[in-house]
Amino acid sequence: MMTRSPQGRTSRLTRPSIAVAAAVAVTAGVVAAAPDAKTAEPSPKLSLIAASTSVTLDSWKEDPGVYLDLGTYLTSENGAFELKVTRKSYKDPVLATQVLRNGKKTTTKALPAGLVKDFSGLPDFAQISVTDAAGKTVLKQTEAFCPNNASGRVRPDAPANSKYPQSCPVNPFTLGSVWGVENGWASNTYAGYYAKPVQLAAGTYTAKISVTKKYRDLFGIANKPQTVKVTVRERSWEEGEGSGSAARSAAPRSAKSAAGHQGHGGHEGHQQAADAPAASAHAAHGAPARPEAPAARTTGATPTFNVGHGPYPPAPPALPWALKKESLQRQAFSAAKVGDRPGQTDGSRQAPAAEPDAKRPTGKATVPDVPKPDLRSLPAYGITVSDGYEDVPGKDYLAFSANVWNAGPAKLVVDGFRSPGKELMDAYQYFYDAKGKQVGYTPTGTMEWDPRPGHEHWHFTDFASYRLLKADKKESVRSGKEAFCLANTDAVDYTVKNANWHPDNTDLSTACGQENSISVREVLDVGSGDTYTQDLPGQSFDITGLPNGTYYIQVLANPENRLKETNHKNNSALRKVVLGGKKGARTVTVPAHDLVNAN
Repeated sequence: MMTRSPQGRTSRLTRPSIAVAAAVAVTAGVVAAAPDAKTAEPSPKLSLIAASTSVTLDSWKEDPGVYLDLGTYLTSENGAFELKVTRKSYKDPVLATQVLRNGKKTTTKALPAGLVKDFSGLPDFAQISVTDAAGKTVLKQTEAFCPNNASGRVRPDAPANSKYPQSCPVNPFTLGSVWGVENGWASNTYAGYYAKPVQLAAGTYTAKISVTKKYRDLFGIANKPQTVKVTVRERSWEEGEGSGSAARSAAPRSAKSAAGHQGHGGHEGHQQAADAPAASAHAAHGAPARPEAPAARTTGATPTFNVGHGPYPPAPPALPWALKKESLQRQAFSAAKVGDRPGQTDGSRQAPAAEPDAKRPTGKATVPDVPKPDLRSLPAYGITVSDGYEDVPGKDYLAFSANVWNAGPAKLVVDGFRSPGKELMDAYQYFYDAKGKQVGYTPTGTMEWDPRPGHEHWHFTDFASYRLLKADKKESVRSGKEAFCLANTDAVDYTVKNANWHPDNTDLSTACGQENSISVREVLDVGSGDTYTQDLPGQSFDITGLPNGTYYIQVLANPENRLKETNHKNNSALRKVVLGGKKGARTVTVPAHDLVNAN
């Protein structure tokens, strides 16, 4: 059901934080004297450390601004630092609870009401001040902290892998999340996508980073600010062998400009495709590879490299992302050894697709009495109006993003099998017992190949449908989009029973097959949802002939009830919109949905 985010470019945090290997080596020495995990106390000991005493940051002439990735980390010893963040409904505020584990005993501590406003992290966590060479303070600001950020081990006997998710979700309709820093690990305090560039002239500076007092008091963090020497250097895409107009044209657009055009019909996806080869060619000619300023926004589920089918807006990456093309990655980051290693992830991996069964099932189809998925829809968001551009002049469209998620307690598994020479695959839903053994299956429709730009993968038919309802909630317009590639783009609620914090099938290029695939497996894991963004073909309603007034966008999961699930009564979600304007210049007003005021 996806085509990754309209910003679907695979970027990452700025270059200094990509040297995670060096950071881990430095921090290992810093915390070598920390208590062994076996003598863990009920509360974790949190510390702010700096991976290096100095960093070099780039400011580019073509797009000036410095992103303050200063290489500071929050470490957790004497146990993992874990927070459960949730809301009962969209009428209720977001609440955070600290989870304390001591052997088999688990206790919780409610954090102050109002501490967090959403699921993107702890606001105003880090205090940063920057002074110039003359000692004058030129910058003072606070930044939020996502505990699921870029992380790595700080001692060799720490757990080899972190159990926590790899980013903090920011889908406006997220219901629950888990944040954590694994025992013996460190998480980067840099705010990533949420950080704004600062204007610093080329030169040398001193940055002082500390944890703000409210969090020091709340979590017992020592007041030990870290000092980092900062060198700002001005760079240009005209440096190196790739100078000239070709170099200038190859410069990737900033995240701001990339997000600025999200019209009907996937125009943004087409432009990305055009940008990528130019950028790759530019890197191959030896010009400096520019770190795309803010980290690419991701899904909040796991690292993804999706193009055109992603959440709007997604979360910051868990770690520095590799560049969007392998050639760029080799050119720019070969020295940094980008890739996952024991005890360290850098977000460059793609979560692998689950393999379908070797052959289509035989024997009698059965639907056993075992746990099944529970498909639910989120209200539409990312709602915009546009004309048809040059593709369909004279038309007006209401575009939107939509998400269907799985509340569990079992994952949704659908395999498609293709008979030689046939255009459609036959689809089957599989069922598993508590031990993960397949115990049944049932036919559940078909899968079809979608050749449109922005899709180009196998879609499972009748997974969801979109309808624009009149004020009386009777159908007015139906979207042509009714087939989807299933993938885990968004962490909607990782607090539900059996939620998988590290789902597979997070990337369409692996999850949804190729045109010549003989079979595919599409999975929607427990706790995760699949977002289709408003820039995709089919993610819109033709409103050219509709009168102004109040309407409702309906997102309906499993419309024909072909999929077996635990509850069919919670499959519909409505979002109120008010259309205005005139032909060729239509407007849309999107009222708040209870406490969620995001269009």
